[in-house]
This record gives sequence, C-alpha cells and structure tokens, in this order.
Amino acid sequence: MKDAFRVALKALTAFDWPLLAILLLMTALGLTVMHSAVGGTDWRFADQTRNFALAFLVMWAVSLIPPPHLLKLAPWFYAVGILLLLGVEFFGETSKGATRWLDIGFGRIQPSEMLKITAPMMLAWYFHRNQGKIRILDFFVAALLLAIPFVLIVRQPDLGTALLVFAAGFCVIYFGGLSFKLLAPLAVLVVAVLGTMVYFEDQICVPEVDWVVLHDYQKHRVCTLLNPGSDPLGKGFHTIQSMIAIGSGGVYGKGFMQGTQSQLDFIPERTTDFIFAVYAEEFGLYGGIMLLVLYALLILRGLTIAARAHMQFGRLMAGAMAMMFFVYVFVNIGMVAGILPVVGVPLPFMSYGGTALLTLGIACGILMSISRFRPVRR
Repeated sequence: MKDAFRVALKALTAFDWPLLAILLLMTALGLTVMHSAVGGTDWRFADQTRNFALAFLVMWAVSLIPPPHLLKLAPWFYAVGILLLLGVEFFGETSKGATRWLDIGFGRIQPSEMLKITAPMMLAWYFHRNQGKIRILDFFVAALLLAIPFVLIVRQPDLGTALLVFAAGFCVIYFGGLSFKLLAPLAVLVVAVLGTMVYFEDQICVPEVDWVVLHDYQKHRVCTLLNPGSDPLGKGFHTIQSMIAIGSGGVYGKGFMQGTQSQLDFIPERTTDFIFAVYAEEFGLYGGIMLLVLYALLILRGLTIAARAHMQFGRLMAGAMAMMFFVYVFVNIGMVAGILPVVGVPLPFMSYGGTALLTLGIACGILMSISRFRPVRR
C-alpha cells in the first residue's frame, strides 16, 4: 500500500501545476474550436481527443526523466535524428510533391518533427559541456550542428518545419552567450532584403524570374503575400479567405458554430493551418486577445522555468522550448492574418494533428522535468 502511495505521489509531483493548468485550459479551448471547425463530433474530433490524451501521457512520461539523463542521451537522440533524415533523403516516400516520410515497416514517420526537440537538445548539451570556456569557434561549431538538420529538412522540402528547428536551435545559441552585437548586421541585412523585395515586387514575381534558392511554390507563396489579389482564386485564395473570416468576426465574434466562412467551407485547411481564422470569426477580437494571453502565459511560464533551472542544460532547453512556442504562434497567426507567407506551421494545441501534438507534449514534459529537478547536494 505504501509503495502504491509513493508511486502516486511521484506521479503527481512530476507535474508543474501552473503549466499544467494552462495546458488544460488550452486543451479545452482547442477541442471546442475543433468541434466547430469539423461541424460536430466526426472522426477528426475523436482523433484529436485521442491525440490530446496521447500527448498528455507522453508529457507525463518525459517529465519523470531527470535533466541529467536527458543530457546524457542528447548526442544519441541527435545522431538518430540525422540518420533518419538521411534515410528520408535517400529512401523517403513522396506525397503531394514532398519527400518527408520514412517507411519503417509497421508505419510511416516524419523524422523532421523529431529534430524540433533533438536539435536544440544537442546544442544545449554542447554549451553545457563547454560552460565557462565558450570561444568564438564554439559558436561556429554550434551553427554547423544546426545547419545540418536545417539543410536536410529544407531539401525535402519542408520550409515550415525547417524554420521551427532553426528558431529553436538559434535560441539555444543566443542564450548560450552569443553577443547581440554580432546579430545587428544580420538584422540590417534581413530588413534590407525585405525592403528590396517589397519595392521590386512587380519585377521579381514574374514567372520568368528564377529565385534559385527557393522552389517555385515557395516563390509563389512569398509573391502572394506581397500581393494576394494577383491570384485570388489560386495561390492567394487561402490568405484572402482567412483575412475575410478574421475581419468578419469583428469585436465580439459571430458566436460558436455561427461562422459563415468556416461553416460554408470557404476557409481552406480550417482544421489545421488556418484554424485561427475559424476561431477569430466565431469569437472575435476579444476571443483572439484571450487566446494570445493564454499563449503569453505559456511562454512566460517556460521562461520562468528557464530562469530557475539548476543547470546550464536545463536553462538552455527550457528557454528554447518557450521560444519554440512563440515562433509557432507568431508564424501561424502571422500567415493566417496575411503578414507572413503560408509555410504550413500549425497553431499549438489548436490545429488538428497527432505528430505536432506529440512534439508539443514532449516539449512540455521537458519543461516539467526541468521545473521539478533539484540536484542532490553531496
């Protein structure tokens, strides 16, 4: 009886209760919006409920693994992830023009999702190992460790996942000690490139111009962002319809399951990438602010865990996971609102999908593991 009580107590202490409360609220809100997006309780709603349950189980299991154990496993996880990406490169299965899946006999997996966790974990391991003796060379090594999965994922092509992997890894490098002064020239270059693209949009978006570094569909997405009206029934249809849905929601929204754009099937991919358009149309500006507040609390809790972590590895991992949530939210809402190109990034805890929820569950489990860890003083 005592052993059972200890097991139950350990299970309860594995949770970070403020973080768990935020996640439960987001789960309830996510399932509510999914019910409206699918028009009832069809198989997608049932699957999403199952996905949430599986993600919470995985989160709990990961939260029981102490950060020192994750630290030891980080290089192995990273190596396996890179090998799987190489497997996709040479033996991957193609679907809808992209080679992102690998058949492992009893099913298909998408290894790029794994790198959202293992790439920042590897970088956190590297900076933890070199703590107190970081040199300029170490930042180049870290950049190489991040560039390998980034390039392999871009080649699939899967620019959305590649950007998330890059963002999470870059945050580790920045938190590891990269000076902001070194980022200033890069920021100036990015602003200059964006300004040039906007100014010369008419010249660079014609079919005869080859962008070389991007695929044609990626070029079309950027050009559609610059001028959605150039192809309103084709490449610009997603952006235009989502903007109409957000605008028609007004301040108070049309009400639960009363959105005309979503219920009449005008919003493409309304259960996945564009679910925020469904939410904004039905709950309006106030509902959107409430959702953003929940995301802000989630990110703030992650950063608080990072600040209170008892080891360098934990600080870097918690900070990277918190910023990964931020990038998820910023990119998804940005592309739905028409201020960023469509890159296929789901909205955390809202969009339909098992793999994405599993990744988020692992990330939250790592945060809880770091939060509850207390080193044993000898």
